[in-house]
Amino acid sequence: MKYDVIIIGSGPAGISASLYTKRANLSTLIISKDAGILKKVKKIENYYGFSEPIEGEKLQEAGEEQAKRLGVEIVKEEVLAINFEENFVVETVNRTYEASNVILATGMTRNTLKAKGIKELEGKGVSYCATCDAFFYRGKKVAVVGNGDYALHELEALKPVVKSVTLLTNGEELKENRSMEVPINEKKIREVRGMEKVEGVTFEDETTQDLDGVFIALGTASSSDLARKIGARISERNEIIVKENMETTVPRIICLWRLYRRNFANFQSSI
Repeated sequence: MKYDVIIIGSGPAGISASLYTKRANLSTLIISKDAGILKKVKKIENYYGFSEPIEGEKLQEAGEEQAKRLGVEIVKEEVLAINFEENFVVETVNRTYEASNVILATGMTRNTLKAKGIKELEGKGVSYCATCDAFFYRGKKVAVVGNGDYALHELEALKPVVKSVTLLTNGEELKENRSMEVPINEKKIREVRGMEKVEGVTFEDETTQDLDGVFIALGTASSSDLARKIGARISERNEIIVKENMETTVPRIICLWRLYRRNFANFQSSI
C-alpha cells in the first residue's frame, strides 16, 4: 500500500502532524521504534492541557491513542533509510513502505562517539552516511561504529564497495545475534587518528587498527541522518536546512521537529 504521508517519529511533533494530515483526508502512517527520550521523562509540568504533571511515557501513549482514534496507522519499527524511486520508499528493519510525502519528526542526533579526533576529522574520513560516502572508499579499509540494526544497515551498504569493513562496537555488546561475515571488535575506542585524513583508530588498551574511513552509526537514525541519505542539505551544526514552510531542499520531505522546537518551550522535567 502507498500512503499519502509517512511520518517518522511518534513524539509530540509526529503525533501532532498526523492529526492534521489525517483530518485533511490524507492516508497517514507513523513509523517509530519507541517513545525515545519521553520514556525517561518522569514528570512534565509545562505541557498544555494537563493540570497535573504527567509522565513522558503516558503522554506518548495518550498521543498515539488519539491518532489511532482518527484512523492513523502506527507501526513500531526502526527506520534505517529513505530512498526515492517514483515515490519515497522508507526502509525499516522488517520491510519497506511507500509514500508520496515524508515528514521527519525523530529529533536531532543524541548519540555521538566521544573519542578524540572525531570532530577534527569529520568530512576527512569520519562519515555519518554510508549511502552517501561509500563510493569514496572504493577498495579501502573502513569501519562502522555501532552495535544495533542501524550500524548493520550501514555495514551492508559498504560491503560491496570497500576492500574491507570492520564493525566496532565501542565496548558494547552486539544487540543483534546474527551471523556476521565481517570482523567485530568490541574494544572501547580512545581516538580516531589522522592529520589531514583518517589513518586509523586507537583503542583504550593501546592497540590500534589502520583504517581509511570511520562511519558513525550509533543508536538509531535521527532526522538529520535520514535527510542526509536522501540528499537534503545539512548545516555545519548538523541541522537540516529548511525553507520557511519547513520543507527541506528535497521536495516533499518536511522536517517538522524544527518547527516544533521553534514554537514550543522545552520540557521542564526531571529525568
